[in-house]
Amino acid sequence: MNGRDIALDYTYDHGIPPVPNKIFQEFAADLGIEDFQFSRTHWSVKDADLYRALLRNSQPRRPRPRVFQLAAYENIEPSLVSAMMPFDSGFDAVYATLRATAEAAGLRCVRADDIWVNRAVIQYVVSLIDRSCIVICDCTGRNPNVFYEIGIAHALGRDVILITQADADISFDVRHLRFVKYLDNGEGLTALSARLQPRLSELARSRV
Repeated sequence: MNGRDIALDYTYDHGIPPVPNKIFQEFAADLGIEDFQFSRTHWSVKDADLYRALLRNSQPRRPRPRVFQLAAYENIEPSLVSAMMPFDSGFDAVYATLRATAEAAGLRCVRADDIWVNRAVIQYVVSLIDRSCIVICDCTGRNPNVFYEIGIAHALGRDVILITQADADISFDVRHLRFVKYLDNGEGLTALSARLQPRLSELARSRV
């Protein structure tokens, strides 16, 4: 600022989608913009909080499912990895491996049955997937709950990593996707960790 001259520096954040005129027109009154001004290439916002108006009106709300609840807006935790696997103690060693592998990549891994926040199991699972940046799904045994959770994770646009102890447990609908096969023993779990860690690290870096 020099006398009565004001200089503004700005940069474009390409991670934020542009706001179309149509959206602006829906809340133009909040910004003090008259209809005739939309024929111009610029507007002046007078007595209004532009940031709050944009935040409140320009971010599209997600469709509301009927079976479970989703937050109106995404709130992804960039370090959260969720593990979807049968509620069976036989998978405890697998989960311990996933958790240690995630930690080595600077992430934290949570299993769906680790914490009970909501009374309805499915609501907690969905909330966990929704907050996760990466979802690891163990298809071993063709557990129907796990495949349901894979569908939710894919629909929400999460990065999904499939693992299994048997090729035959990867169903036809997801067979075109890459998966990691492992053996449920010490050597096999070590090999699983070695294969997963570079992928987790890569995905973690992509979210920085």
